[in-house]
Amino acid sequence: MCRHLAYLGPPVSLRSLLYDPPYGLLRQSWAPRDMRGGGTINADGFGVGWYPAAGEPVRYRRAQPMWSDTTLPELAAVTTAGAVLAAVRSATVGMPLHETAAAPFAEGRWLFSHNGVVRGWPDALVPLAAGLPVRDLITLDVPTDSAVLWALVRDRLRAGAEPADAVAGTVAGVLAAAPGSRLNLLLTDGATVVASVAGHALSVRRDRDSVLLASEPFDDDPGWQAVPDGQLVVATASGLRTRALAAA
Repeated sequence: MCRHLAYLGPPVSLRSLLYDPPYGLLRQSWAPRDMRGGGTINADGFGVGWYPAAGEPVRYRRAQPMWSDTTLPELAAVTTAGAVLAAVRSATVGMPLHETAAAPFAEGRWLFSHNGVVRGWPDALVPLAAGLPVRDLITLDVPTDSAVLWALVRDRLRAGAEPADAVAGTVAGVLAAAPGSRLNLLLTDGATVVASVAGHALSVRRDRDSVLLASEPFDDDPGWQAVPDGQLVVATASGLRTRALAAA
């Protein structure tokens, strides 16, 4: 079912988000504490995207388990950023195990991740995918439910939808077409993070000038708060608000 995180705030090292916390993303790749069905480890790839001081985000993705990569620890130790999105993958049975299947997906300043599964894949998404431009379908990163979800969100963004509405509208449409799907999405442009909580866990920790959103808490800090199912979170480094997904 994957694990993911997003951070906004003062620049920090990637290592401080991925490796240093006692229950950080590295540990979650082999010993997650709250998978809620679907897999026991997240060994089918990983990715991290971060925003340099100027320009579009940079991504590092691999198809291997995060714990087996020997380059990322060195990279993470010397790379700092004020906006980060990262994920580890537990692939649904039958879906390809390629580097391009690992989140974050990207276009321009956008980074996107999906934690969950679309029930009835691929047939359940056929009616929704039929409304996408043909070019988008034939240039998908990879034929997975997550890649199609990204294409659906991206199509709404291109049409001028606000990020929160693009995420909420996509979740509503997919749940109508594929009831029982788990659709925890993360979308960021480096300044704002939008997260849906639909069928899986998400926790948030707000500090004075930063915010962390993660599938499960990194540590035992009492500042972590679980977000109830059926909520949409919109966060910046200085503020956070939630609303019902159905109200979007």
